[in-house]
Amino acid sequence: MLVIFGDGSGEKRRPAVIVSSSRYQSSRQEAVIAPITSRTDRVSAGDHLIDDWQKAGLLFPSVATGILRTVKQEAIIKKLGTMPYPDIQAIENNLRDILQIGLTFA
Repeated sequence: MLVIFGDGSGEKRRPAVIVSSSRYQSSRQEAVIAPITSRTDRVSAGDHLIDDWQKAGLLFPSVATGILRTVKQEAIIKKLGTMPYPDIQAIENNLRDILQIGLTFA
């Protein structure tokens, strides 16, 4: 799910994709998010250039960052849209890669 969240200052509102489960969110009253930026010229490891950004409800070509944040649910201001399945799958794969989930360690 794409949301708009506040940064705590009351001034800036930013888009993000929620990457935590509903179980996590209901248990902790928080959500883990990957902030979204329109700075498509700087795609780093773990980032995903959103292919179908318009269908997702974004105004500009955007990148879901590989930088995870935990925010209180009250910081989530509104639902913006739904990330298309191919994009959410790519974001999940990037998270597995940066967190080394599913890898065998020697």
